[in-house]
This record gives sequence, structure tokens and C-alpha cells, in this order.
Amino acid sequence: MQHSIETQTLALAGMCQALKLLQQVTRTNDVALSDLQLCLASIANLSPAEPLDIYGKDLANLKAGYQCLVEQLGDNQRKDVELTRYVVSVIALERKLSKNRDNLDNLGKRLSRLEQQLQHFAITDENIIANLADIYVECISSLGTRIQVAGQPELLKQPLVQHKVRALLLAAIRAVVLWRQAGGSRLHFIFKRKALLSEAKSVLQTIAPTHS
Repeated sequence: MQHSIETQTLALAGMCQALKLLQQVTRTNDVALSDLQLCLASIANLSPAEPLDIYGKDLANLKAGYQCLVEQLGDNQRKDVELTRYVVSVIALERKLSKNRDNLDNLGKRLSRLEQQLQHFAITDENIIANLADIYVECISSLGTRIQVAGQPELLKQPLVQHKVRALLLAAIRAVVLWRQAGGSRLHFIFKRKALLSEAKSVLQTIAPTHS
């Protein structure tokens, strides 16, 4: 894949959107099925013709992710500390995954089987979400670093909420994989922050231009 700031920003927006949705799930479990579908479908799209294909071929689908990215990278005081912790954690997990051949091979096999299941079930089917959660536990959590998730205790005890959380963490890691493939690195948050921020703002202008 060609390295580009556009694709890096797209991937980071996808990651942010998955993690923001995770926060909604753990606080209210009130999320739009279309939003959940978009994030989870990205996991199964392993060989897209274009990076944007992973997110339904429309930048507008990632509007919330781009907005989140602007807030997190900008100089204002609206940064979400909890979200930042999640971002750091999933980037570190993806790095561990990329160095573990056994887990990578197992992940590939599990996702291939998932593709077959999706011929018969929707990605938002509870059984599929449970399967995605199991893939996360088997291929990602087994790397030894568990992410502590915040939220409402009574919700966090519910199996379906737990499954959604793990499935969305898997979606976030899938976005990080795209980010790495496009040349992203942790140093870019320091040295290319302004370029990433500018690209995110530019996309938002395209999606929803302001009117004077």
C-alpha cells in the first residue's frame, strides 16, 4: 500500500470511531445499528481495492471519527483522556500482534471462517458479535495485555455488552493495521500532528462544509 497522510488519517478516524462507539456501549449500550455495522464490517474487509472501501466507500461514514481526531490532535482542551488511553493501548496491541506469527496466522484463519459465516448472517447478529469477541480474546488478549474498559458496572456485567466491547476493540485494531500499512508510526503523532490535523479538518469541510 502506498504511504499517504490521507490514508493514515482515514485509518485513525476509523480507529477513533470504533473507540467512541465502545464508550457509548459501555455507558448506555444505546448505539445505532448502522454505526455498529460500519465498524464491525471493517474487520471482515481484508483485501479492499481502496482503503475507503473498508468503511463503505464514503468519507461521510467516518464523520464522527474525523471529528474525534480533530478534538484529540488539536490545541483545545476537549481531549478525551480515556479515549487517549484506549488509543495508546490498541496501537501497542497491534504492534505486539504484528510480531507474533502464531497469533497472526490464527487470526487469518478465524477471519476466513468469519467470511463464510457472513454469507448467512449479518455482521450485527448476536452470534457473529460473540464470534468476533472470541477472536479478540483468542488472538489479541492472549498477547498478555488486557485493556481496562471504563463504563457502567451493571452494563459491563452483561455478556452482549462484553462481546460488543471486544468486537469494537478488534475493529479498532483493524484500523491500526491499515494505519501501519499506510506508513503510520507513533512518532507521527509528534512530527506529523499538524499534517494529520489539517487533513482531518479538510475532510470534515468536504463532508459538511460550513456556511458563512
